[in-house]
Amino acid sequence: MAGEDEEQAAASAFLAKAFVAALFLIFIVLLAQFNRFLSVGLVLVAVVMSTIGVFLGLMIMNQPFSVVMTGIGVIALAGIVVNNNIVLIDTYDHLRRDQDMDKLEAILQTCRERARPVVLTALTAILGVLPIAFGYNLELLSHETTFGAPSTQWWIALSSAIVFGLAFSTVLTLIVTPSMLMIVTRSKDSKVTRFFSRIAGPFRRRKGQDAARPAKRAKPEPAE
Repeated sequence: MAGEDEEQAAASAFLAKAFVAALFLIFIVLLAQFNRFLSVGLVLVAVVMSTIGVFLGLMIMNQPFSVVMTGIGVIALAGIVVNNNIVLIDTYDHLRRDQDMDKLEAILQTCRERARPVVLTALTAILGVLPIAFGYNLELLSHETTFGAPSTQWWIALSSAIVFGLAFSTVLTLIVTPSMLMIVTRSKDSKVTRFFSRIAGPFRRRKGQDAARPAKRAKPEPAE
C-alpha cells in the first residue's frame, strides 16, 4: 500500500508539471500568433474551463479519477480546445481589423462562418473515441465485438476525459468565447474610443491640413 501510494503521488506530481508546461508552451505559441494578451487569455480560460466537462463525465460514467490516464486525457484535450478557439478568435480579429466591422456584427459573422468547422472537429474526435469510452473492443482479425474486455479498462478513463471534455468545451467555444469577446473587446462607438478620438481629432485634422497644403516654391537665385 505504501509503495503504490508513493508511485501514485509521483505520477500525480509529474502530470501536474506536464500540464503546467503544456499551458506555458501554448501561451508562448499563442502570443507569437496573436501578439495580444487578451486573445491568449481567452484561449487559456477555455482550456481550464474544459476540465469541468472531464469531471462531469467521470461522474456520469461513475468512474474514479485515474491520475495517469485521466491526466493524459486532460492534456490531450487541451490541444483540441486550443485549436477550436484559435479558429474562432482569429476569424473575429480578421473581421475587426481588415473589414472594419463592429464587434457585435463581427461576433455574429464569426459564429456563422466557424460553427461548422468547430462542430465537425469535435464530432469526429468524439465519435472516434466513443467506443473505447463505453468499453467496446473490436477484433478486426476474428471479426468479434466484445464489451468490457480487460484490454479496454486501461483506456476508458482517457477516452472518457476526451469525449465529455470535448463535448463541454464545444459549448464553451460557441457560446462562452463569443460572449467573452463581446464583454472584453472595445467597440468603435464606446466611451473610451470616443474620448481618445476627441482628443486626437485636432491633431489628425492639423496633420491632414499640413499634408494637403502645397509646398512653398523656392525663390530663384539672382543671376550673376
